[in-house]
Amino acid sequence: MEPRLIWINLLVKLGVAAAVSSSLVRSVAFKSLLFREERSLLQKTYLVLWFSLPIMIGTWIRFSVNSFVAGDLSFETALLLGVIGGRWSGVLGGVLMALPALLHGEWATLPFGVLCGFIAGQLRTMALDKDDIWSFSPFIDLSIYRLIRRNLPTPRLFDWQIMFFTTIIALRFVQSQLARYFAHSIFSMDSGNLWVEVAIYAASAMAIGIELKIFNSVRIQIKLEEQERLLLHARMEALQNQINPHFLFNTLNSISSLVRFDPDTAREVISKLATILRRLLNSADSFVPLREEVEFIDNYLDIEVVRFGKDKLRVVKELAPDSLDVMVPSMLLQPLVENSIKHGLASKVEVGSIYLRSRLSDSGLVIEVEDDGVGMAATQMPEAGSTRGSGIGMANISERLQVLYGDTARMTIDSHEGKGTLVRIRLPLLQTAGAVPESFYEERSTTRR
Repeated sequence: MEPRLIWINLLVKLGVAAAVSSSLVRSVAFKSLLFREERSLLQKTYLVLWFSLPIMIGTWIRFSVNSFVAGDLSFETALLLGVIGGRWSGVLGGVLMALPALLHGEWATLPFGVLCGFIAGQLRTMALDKDDIWSFSPFIDLSIYRLIRRNLPTPRLFDWQIMFFTTIIALRFVQSQLARYFAHSIFSMDSGNLWVEVAIYAASAMAIGIELKIFNSVRIQIKLEEQERLLLHARMEALQNQINPHFLFNTLNSISSLVRFDPDTAREVISKLATILRRLLNSADSFVPLREEVEFIDNYLDIEVVRFGKDKLRVVKELAPDSLDVMVPSMLLQPLVENSIKHGLASKVEVGSIYLRSRLSDSGLVIEVEDDGVGMAATQMPEAGSTRGSGIGMANISERLQVLYGDTARMTIDSHEGKGTLVRIRLPLLQTAGAVPESFYEERSTTRR
């Protein structure tokens, strides 16, 4: 083959390697097989099929189209399967990818493919750090530089990446010698020009390096998304845990004020508090049906009614039945109700009322907590259109809504001094009776990216 034609095929070969690997990682099923350290025999077989079928087509094209040999990546893919999947995957892949060549009389392709897969699988077992596999680079000078740096403080002569690079070059040499001494028994792209021959060897290492780099970039992206999802969970737990001590502190203050002059009422409040704490301790869900949230508020209000007196606090509920099964963030209503009592009704002399409303609209679930208390002056109000409220509880809810829903949820505060305050929350629908699926957090993670 002419040197000019070889150069063209080498460039196309690298493009084919990049295109095949980029296409494979678009599949969720393939990624689930690729990015795991332990695989069953069936999973290894599926992984081999994912890799082998495109390469078998490329080998068949080599026999069908004259002078087009760039699609034959069976040598590189056998090595790739070995270092990723182990000896079994490498050997099975070498056998499958050798079948088209075997049918066309290239008998040495089969034992050579098995040898490549086995040796690469053996190299995998020698890797002390499996990240070395994914970070493999065909640029040997960088590996030598890293080896020297690692050996300066603590000498360690073995470097897996240099060993893998040497293995690729050695096996490529074996392939060329087989083609030389057993003509037409195995395919090998060779040239009498020294620089072209060097480029042929380098292309094999670069094709493997390109595929591993593409796989590793997707692997790193998946890890980052998982870390962001875990961070989102941790942030939500921190916010939710911020509410519970705040609520507990205020309730214990109420109990302490009753213990001395009204022990019976104090015992009743403690019993109600025990019911609330039992619910908090037994439920780790971030989302609950609105029905459960209202039941929790009933227990909380029972405590507040005992504290303020039935003639001082009145609760009116206007809840649409079809809204009660919608999933809402746990401990969503309690800080709103507490805020209404503490800042709206506590200083009011006459009877005060709290209105709890819920309904479904075209935009989702609407929840309102309104009181007819003292309200807030204009200087106390948040900025127009702002979802940030004053106080720990209100600010906490605003941040939780932002974390969970982003811009799809909104909380508005409408208050008039001397007339009362209305807090309205609009949430997207999560119409399920079970726990919110993990995919919800994954979708939120992608949205926030």
